[in-house]
Amino acid sequence: MTVHPNGNISIEVSDFILNCFVRSSSWQLSFSLPLSLLFLLAMGANGILLITIRMEASLHEPMYYLLSILSLLDIVLCLTVIPKVLAIFWFDLKSISFYACFLQMYIMNCFLAMESCTFMVMAYDRYVAICHPLRYPSIITDQFVAKAAIFILARNIISTVPIPILSSRLQYCGRNVIENCICANMSVSRLSCDDVTINRLYQFTGGWTLLGSDLILIFLSYSLILRAVLRLRAEGAVAKALSTCGSHFILILFFSTILLVFVLTHVVKKKVSPDVPVLLNVLHHVIPAALNPIVYGVRTQEIKQGIQRLLNRGW
Repeated sequence: MTVHPNGNISIEVSDFILNCFVRSSSWQLSFSLPLSLLFLLAMGANGILLITIRMEASLHEPMYYLLSILSLLDIVLCLTVIPKVLAIFWFDLKSISFYACFLQMYIMNCFLAMESCTFMVMAYDRYVAICHPLRYPSIITDQFVAKAAIFILARNIISTVPIPILSSRLQYCGRNVIENCICANMSVSRLSCDDVTINRLYQFTGGWTLLGSDLILIFLSYSLILRAVLRLRAEGAVAKALSTCGSHFILILFFSTILLVFVLTHVVKKKVSPDVPVLLNVLHHVIPAALNPIVYGVRTQEIKQGIQRLLNRGW
């Protein structure tokens, strides 16, 4: 026990209690079924995509390696968040250990940033494929994917490490009830009796620097793609390119928009129910994971054919 100069007594916290939907407890049961279905869809679709790319030699190309990275990130994010949320909904298992909470916090922040970075690399891949098709094989190589993977790992592992470290070093004064379904940084640090200004600043500046720079580069890539596509003369080429890249861009926009809405609801929390950002936070970890393999994978002809061949072999 430690007595702070401001009079607060710090008692060591060994675990936290995740208190979901404090003001809308009826949401838990009705939300659990669609959430579990989304979780199964995300795990199944990403698993099938990974197996197909692994088993089909014709898919051992840079573009599909990038898809594999995205699927792996989605699987890890889902497994980090959704099983615990469902355990809270179904079995009332609200307790999470001190270290498990900060590990979950780190994985969420790190892998969401990795996913954003992967979207950016994939947008560059499409830019080169459409705007510089003759140079594509010499630019987007296996070595390029390896370097991109190292960059994705290094940038985000290093830049997100301070988030759980800063939060875990705070004094919690015996308060351990988190008004969230997951160990989000701001939800946890709000329990502290210390000054959390540095935590808030790092979360805000770090998040907007990483995700904001990725989003700017993604917009730039798709703007250049759109300009190049509109110059195409071949019949059907414009429609095909717009269909493929349009669906990719809409998915990335959805990924960014739901995150932006989540941030805005925190800013104007007095006008919005506190349960809304909690709901958005959970959905942000499962909806993109369920949609990514469908939009990026199943709509790709080569992957469709690969899945059909695997099914034929299985039968």
